[in-house]
Amino acid sequence: MVKRTAPRWSTFAPLLQRRTGTSWRQRRLDGAVDIHDLARLAHRRAPRAVFDYVDGAASDEVSKARNAEAFRRVEFSPKVLRDVETVSTETTILGKPSAMPFAFAPTGFTRMMHTQGEPAVARVAARAGIPYALSTVGTTSIEEVAAASGTGRRWFQLYVVKDRERSRDMLQRARHNGFDVLILTVDVPVSGARLRDARSGLSIPPSLTWRTFVNGALHPAWLFDFLTTPPPNFETMGSGDGLPSSTVQLGTTSAAAFDSSVDFDDLSWFRDVWQGPIVVKGIQRVDDAVRCADLGVEGIVVSNHGGRQLDRSVSTLELLPDVVAAVGSRTEVLVDSGVRSGADVVAAMALGAHGVLVGRAYLYGLMAGGEAGVQRAFDLLAQDVRRSMQLLGVNSIAELSPAVNPGLVRLRP
Repeated sequence: MVKRTAPRWSTFAPLLQRRTGTSWRQRRLDGAVDIHDLARLAHRRAPRAVFDYVDGAASDEVSKARNAEAFRRVEFSPKVLRDVETVSTETTILGKPSAMPFAFAPTGFTRMMHTQGEPAVARVAARAGIPYALSTVGTTSIEEVAAASGTGRRWFQLYVVKDRERSRDMLQRARHNGFDVLILTVDVPVSGARLRDARSGLSIPPSLTWRTFVNGALHPAWLFDFLTTPPPNFETMGSGDGLPSSTVQLGTTSAAAFDSSVDFDDLSWFRDVWQGPIVVKGIQRVDDAVRCADLGVEGIVVSNHGGRQLDRSVSTLELLPDVVAAVGSRTEVLVDSGVRSGADVVAAMALGAHGVLVGRAYLYGLMAGGEAGVQRAFDLLAQDVRRSMQLLGVNSIAELSPAVNPGLVRLRP
């Protein structure tokens, strides 16, 4: 028989975990154990239209689902009885070191998700030692992001606007402010059919209709930020002819400003203006990857824009090995779309990627808790990268390469 005694406070009080010195917001973020938890927090904090802008994709969102499904079909074949007490996540991306094999991807309208916006993301990336790419349709100026980033590594992503001199001005400002890589996005000749955004009537800056006000009132933290801070605008692009100058529906932005006539011949113009490494983002065919490599670009990103452009496009993880086989010895091959965990990053590296771009994952963190939320997203991804490497039995990013360790990962049919 077990001897029982009456419960006493002095007995069980030491067992209660009491946390001091942290706010309830930080405790809420700390309670998120993966990116999906951060997405749920973001859904609660942000109005539906704002959350749907980040979470949504084009048309029936088939491509978005295919991206996720491809990562679910990853099958690891771990090596055992290896000393993995110490692992190094450091690697080199586009000629410079990165503390992790991933970078924060360019995302548009970022201050709409949280007023701290792009500077918050840039600060986290700088502290973490990974690159951050500022989008052409960012809501913070090139100069402000450079100041926030400090000594951190920063890339500049370009959508080509119809006024070519405006593109030249943005590139020159970026170079002057220490951005060292140009990411030329080529899969947006026109905007994809963002049906969630069309149904919500989302605009930049967000307009206050009775519908949006009521929805915002259900999310008081976001609404307070919106009402007490300058509204988000296209600060990265600047202002002037050829750009939307007032409230615009998101689906009309590219039609109003972006140049849909850009082709391979224009790469020489960007090379002359930028005079630095160029990465072409939006590659979805092997022959296009080969042509980019033939033209001497320093990198490409296998990307379907997170499923936000042409729906029913091929999942990037499935295409990645074929692109690596075709051009991986001549140019760096990066990949994005569908990445939600450090294990996803490791899987992409084991299939031959030189690096991975992460977008939605950190935006969920930003919506959930500003800079602290972005930091939580990074921490979750970084911890999972290390853990996945240890469980796979590798000590370095180089050991993930299929040339070094073939068969670590495969995609189930």
